[in-house]
Amino acid sequence: MSENREATSEDREDAIRRLVPLVRRIARRIVRLVPGADLDDLIGDGCVGIIRAVDGFDPKLGTSLEQYARRVALGAMLNGVRRLDPVSERVRRVIRVAERERYALAVQHGALPTSAELEARFPMLGRARTDAHRGSPLSLDAPLPPDSGSAPSGGEDPADAVIANAERRRIHAAIEALPQRQRNVLVAHYFAEQPLRELSDAMHVSPQRVSQLHLAAIERMRHALA
Repeated sequence: MSENREATSEDREDAIRRLVPLVRRIARRIVRLVPGADLDDLIGDGCVGIIRAVDGFDPKLGTSLEQYARRVALGAMLNGVRRLDPVSERVRRVIRVAERERYALAVQHGALPTSAELEARFPMLGRARTDAHRGSPLSLDAPLPPDSGSAPSGGEDPADAVIANAERRRIHAAIEALPQRQRNVLVAHYFAEQPLRELSDAMHVSPQRVSQLHLAAIERMRHALA
């Protein structure tokens, strides 16, 4: 009996050691995607996750230990990242839902709704944006938010700011001048980050037609901005 327990313990330790490189790979990817995330903290959270995965793994689930451990370790690391966020998940969720609705309305009507229209649909949005703004740390190297009430530092070249604003206006004008379907494809793909293959159902056209509309819109934009 004691030999079986010892063998089981050794198998457990071997499984955990085999999964540690997986934790390191996932942690390095998260560090590249999440500014401010600490690699060692992520690895620590991930190691706790793989220990839980090894202890709770059931082969009857129909998946491998590595696949199961990957999901558990990733979840543990993401929970660690969330703990660093001074803004609550509830606030982030309200903003995410509102942004998805904003771009869905843009695809449907061909124009982005205003903040007032969004807040009429989501009464909690204004408070959520305020809480997110207050909870987001300011960087001494980054410009202050436009609504902070502070005078500009003068670090930005006024000429560059004028050129950038003019360029944004040109791009917006070129998008507004597109035919509605082409405009809808650009707004959904580049602003709402929806894959082109998912737009065919929403627009009731074939994937090939979506691709044609996208290429035609890009060509019109190139001519308009040349």
